[in-house]
Order: sequence, then structure tokens, then C-alpha cells
Amino acid sequence: MIFKRIKAEGLAHLSYFIGSENEAVVIDPRRDCQIYIDTAKRGETNIKYVFETHRNEDYVVGSLELAQLTGAEIYHGPWPDFKYGNKLKDGQEFYVGKLKVTAIHTPGHTPGCMSYAVVDLASGEEAVLVCTGDALFVNDVGRTDFGGLVKRREWSENLYNSIFNKLLPLGDHVILCPAHGSGSVCGGNIADREWSTLGLERRMNPLLQLSKEQFVEHKINEHHETSPYFRKMEQYNLEGPPVLSNLQEPKLLSPAEFQKLIDKDAVVVDTRTPPAFGSAHINGSYSIWLGGLPLFAGWVLPYDQPILLVLKEKDQLETAVKYLLRIGYDLIEGYIVGVETWYTEALPLNRLGLLSVQELKTRLEKSNDLTLLDVRSDEEWNSEHIDGAIHMYVGLLEEHINEILTNQTTAVICSIGNRASLGASILQRKGYTDIHVVLGGMFAWQNAGYTITRS
Repeated sequence: MIFKRIKAEGLAHLSYFIGSENEAVVIDPRRDCQIYIDTAKRGETNIKYVFETHRNEDYVVGSLELAQLTGAEIYHGPWPDFKYGNKLKDGQEFYVGKLKVTAIHTPGHTPGCMSYAVVDLASGEEAVLVCTGDALFVNDVGRTDFGGLVKRREWSENLYNSIFNKLLPLGDHVILCPAHGSGSVCGGNIADREWSTLGLERRMNPLLQLSKEQFVEHKINEHHETSPYFRKMEQYNLEGPPVLSNLQEPKLLSPAEFQKLIDKDAVVVDTRTPPAFGSAHINGSYSIWLGGLPLFAGWVLPYDQPILLVLKEKDQLETAVKYLLRIGYDLIEGYIVGVETWYTEALPLNRLGLLSVQELKTRLEKSNDLTLLDVRSDEEWNSEHIDGAIHMYVGLLEEHINEILTNQTTAVICSIGNRASLGASILQRKGYTDIHVVLGGMFAWQNAGYTITRS
């Protein structure tokens, strides 16, 4: 039996290559799918099937891309009405070499969620692993909020029934293969540990220790952020996304070429660190550090305008493009490295103020003209914050910041500085001028021994 877990960094998306003899299946492939083809070649196997666990909301699935390259058949659940692939029935079986794969309808996260139990017939008739999609994670379970408030109880009850009546009965020995790991927006408390079994989850997963009514009430009251880009992912994963082979690699541009595209409504994304961005950046840029692209680009970037990248170094281009393509941003026109060529051409720059926590504390104590804006999540804010700060999650600033912020001087803080820099760049694009980023954020504030307010 061949088994390979493939992790898409940034999104914490997990896909699986599972094979036997000269046949294999891929479950929930990512869009940049060459890794599955390379894995098949190394194992001298042919990819026979592509199985999807559900219509994903947080990334573009690579099923059509992979099927086009390999001839594999695509299968997915009964909901929604997919425009490609084949619809599964509960209990439908497939044979892959000496493996038997059984599709199990496990609704809850969405009505059409499927799990896939794998039996190695060479060693017995019991399942050895199960791919659970977004039904069951390590230390957590899937979201049930995508159907809206009216469906929240029904979907939560369905999820409980799927876990306790369909998944756990497979046996404590069965290896758990979820669709996401720690850091994913599809769960609230997924563990860093990526290996588990159904037995470990039955004993240790805190949500599986609850009664059914406690479980349902917890899921009904749970809070998750819903990024605007999810709507695009739902569309792509229903209809099928554009094929990547038709796309061209972004070009290294001269400052003049870069400016010309800006004049045609291209959007600039600066992936450098907050200190570098704060010191000097192209006016109107979004500050999204490289590792934050998969999680935060979807909150602010449009899909119908070209994207330009500012990179720290050229070697980061492949990573930046990969992160953006995985969430459907295909109009990446070009890039520059740093802003040195920009200012040597005498093109205009902008900057942000940069504050240490010591400077922030002094400003807060000696002045009443400074607003401290905390852009962390609701959970982080509710856990602890600086007294007197105001709060709005960074993803909501673009649409709602004018509701809470005046034109006075503003310092933006997050956990360490990355989200604060994004927030500050959003404020600057909105016309606010006296904006500062707190370097080191709440970590530095607490390391300095300064007072915080705890819930």
C-alpha cells in the first residue's frame, strides 16, 4: 500500500495519494497538482480516481486539472449540483489494486460531505484509514455555519450523527486523515499534531466528549470569520476553475511598466516584512507578508483586476504565485524586487510610522490624540487586550473602519506586527495619513511586562 499525505502550506490543506500495485487515487487534490503526477511516476502507478470530500470554500480544488492530465475519473457527494464529475451514492465501493475504498455520506459541514474508508484487502476486511474531509479533524470538528443561521442546528446535528454513527464505528484502530491541519480557517482549534486515529479522537477530542445537545449548542454558538473570497471558491469548486496550463508566469517589470499597469487599475501587493514596508512602499500597496497571502489576500484583493507583486527577492516569486493561484487569483501580471529601482527612478513612495512597544506606552500615557486599533481576531481580543484600545478584525477594516475610527493619529497592533501592517496599509488606502504599526505587537507588549486586560 502506498500512502502519502501532501500539505499545502499557508492554507493547512491536506490531500492524500493512496495506491496499491499499479493503481492510485487522490483525495482532495490541490490546484497545482504536479506533485501527484510525480508521486505516481515514482511509484509506477496510474491515478485511477479523484475523490472530493466536499465543495471546498477555502481553496481551489485541483480535480479537473489532475483529471485532464491523467484521465482519472472524478467523484464527489450529492450536494451541491456539481457541473463536472460523477455523483456518489452512500456505500459505493471502488477497487484500487488490493485496496477497497468505500464512500460514506457524512453530512454536517455541508450536506454533501463524503468520507472515504480504505480497506487493505491484503491484510483483512477492516478499514485501516478514513479520509474525513471537514467532518472530523485532530482535536476538532468541521464548521457548520456555511448554511447560515437557519441551517445551523440541522447541520450541527447532522455532523454529530455522521461522526458518532458513521465514522467512529469504523473502529478505534482506524487512522484519521482529515482535509486540514492546524492553521486552517475550516476549524477553530485543530491540533498541531497531524497524526491521529478514531480511537484517539473518541477519547481525547474535546468536542467528542460532549453530549449531542452540548455538541449542537457549541456548534451553533461557535464563531468563525467568513472571508469574501469563499464565494469565489464555492463558484469555482461547483463549476470547475480555469486550467492552470493556460496561464503565463508573471514577468519582472521595469518601474515604468509597473506604473503603467497601476494606472490601468492593477492592485499592488507588497510581500515584504512590516519594517521594510513601513520604511518605504509604493503608494496604494497592500502589505501582505509572504506567509500571509493564503489567509489574507482573499479579504482584500479583487478577482477582476490585475495583481502586481513587490517581493523581497526573486526566489519568492514561485511561492507567492502558488499561494495566490490556490485561492483563484490568476491575473498576476508581474513583479519587482524591492523598491530600490522605484525610488532611483524618482517615482513617489509612501511610508508608515513604526512604533516599539516602549514608544507606544509612552504615547498612550502622555497623549490623548492616539487611537490604538487592535486588528486581531475576536477570540484573541476577548482573551486579552490593552486597556483603551478599540477592536476590529483586520479582514473587516476595508468595509467598516469608518464606523469606528476618526481622523486622529492611529497605532495598529496585532500579535506580532504582520496583520497590523496589513491593517495600516488598508487605512492608508482609505485616506488616513498618520498611521503607525506597533512592531512586535502584543507579544512584545507582554514581554516588556506591560499591563493587559484579560476577559
